[in-house]
Amino acid sequence: MLTLNKFYIDGAWVNPASSATMPIMNPATNSQIGTVSMGNAKDVDRAVAAAKRAFETFSLTSKNERLALLQQLRIETVARLEDLATAMTSEMGAPATMSLEVQAHSGLGHLDDFITALKQMEDEETLPNGDILSREPIGVCGLITPWNWPINQIALKVIPALATGSTCILKPSEHTPISAQIYAEIVDAAGYPAGVFNLVQGDGIAVGSAMSRHPDIDMMSFTGSTRAGTAVSKDAADSIKRVTLELGGKSPNLVFADADLNKRVKESVEGCFYNTGQSCNAPTRLLVERSCYDNVLTLAKTAAEAQKVGDPTSIGDHIGPVFDKIQYDRVQAMIQLGIDEGARLLVGGLGKPDGLENGWYVKPTIFCDVDHNIRISREEIFGPVLVITPFDTEEEAIAMANDTEYGLAAYVQSGDATRVARVVRRLRAGTIQINGRGPDYGSPFGGYKRSGNGREGGTFGLEEYLEIKVRPPFLT
Repeated sequence: MLTLNKFYIDGAWVNPASSATMPIMNPATNSQIGTVSMGNAKDVDRAVAAAKRAFETFSLTSKNERLALLQQLRIETVARLEDLATAMTSEMGAPATMSLEVQAHSGLGHLDDFITALKQMEDEETLPNGDILSREPIGVCGLITPWNWPINQIALKVIPALATGSTCILKPSEHTPISAQIYAEIVDAAGYPAGVFNLVQGDGIAVGSAMSRHPDIDMMSFTGSTRAGTAVSKDAADSIKRVTLELGGKSPNLVFADADLNKRVKESVEGCFYNTGQSCNAPTRLLVERSCYDNVLTLAKTAAEAQKVGDPTSIGDHIGPVFDKIQYDRVQAMIQLGIDEGARLLVGGLGKPDGLENGWYVKPTIFCDVDHNIRISREEIFGPVLVITPFDTEEEAIAMANDTEYGLAAYVQSGDATRVARVVRRLRAGTIQINGRGPDYGSPFGGYKRSGNGREGGTFGLEEYLEIKVRPPFLT
């Protein structure tokens, strides 16, 4: 049984101000595997004070000094990849193969591209009018990360803060504290000065709100639900701090009859179910040209029935459980809602897969003949549930794709390059995937509308943590 009863503040593992704790649960077995201490506003105050002191000197470090630290961070990250993967498998149910090769490795992939971006970024440049533009670290950053991609989101926030000369306080999801503690150990081992990076465990009400409201935090970066992102923005408003948000999604996937249907439909179904459907950019709305609709339903049903669900500690390409009972109940309620709303259940449905009664496992589920206006087509479900809706014209497909409060991602499947270019130009989403291929590490990630603001990754991700200063050239 793990006991995480220390926070990392000012370069040391310290006792929390609060005595409150929370159980750490394994979603595959519905059993407790540890306990984590829960912080409060006093812990936040202590961490912010340390980060503010550290900023006075760390903000003055050279790019070469920061690059050297990032290279050391890379060495330490490689050494702990398996530990990170094991932690995420146990605390949020990511299958072992995916946990190591994707979930844990994302911390390395993002790091490599931030290093490349920092090398290419100039601290100063001369504008066309002769003035001098300087890029400087923004200050003390509050970072709040989710449970569904723990290290991916930690890397997308912590690394650009460290790379630019800012300092930070990380509040990871209280549901995935083990991987976050390991990452704090990695930063510590890399040799960052005391106070540059701080870790405070806790929930959004006690710790997240204290961070968002804190007058000495200059920037908040949040990934999570749209509801919680709204709360962060409101809490941050009084201090006029910068806020970047990566929120929810209900991503459309447009399938045209000229696509390689055998390949693209299978990929689309697997993409929706990947990470047990717990990805904000999952392609959860399959919009299908009517002329190939029946064929797509057959292919989708075959792909869903082939999707294996199983023990996340096993090696393989199966999916695991959703991460807790609350999420399981939400997904079950949405499946029931789809049935009640009159959508046709193509495969899956209510309850757990046979032989997996102990953990929070969900049957891979597909609804077809789905009215675009019903709730399962408009609300984020965050589980392995796909809805399929037919369209008659390209114009109708684009209209349905954009008729959502979200705008994080969109997908297009077509064999016609001209059509793809035409459709992509009109989709209101921050990331577009085409015929099974999406943007790679180093590209900016973020959304339109209620999917958030700001971008993470590469050069654009670094810029979120920088202030711009302009001055004229020195003249005697």
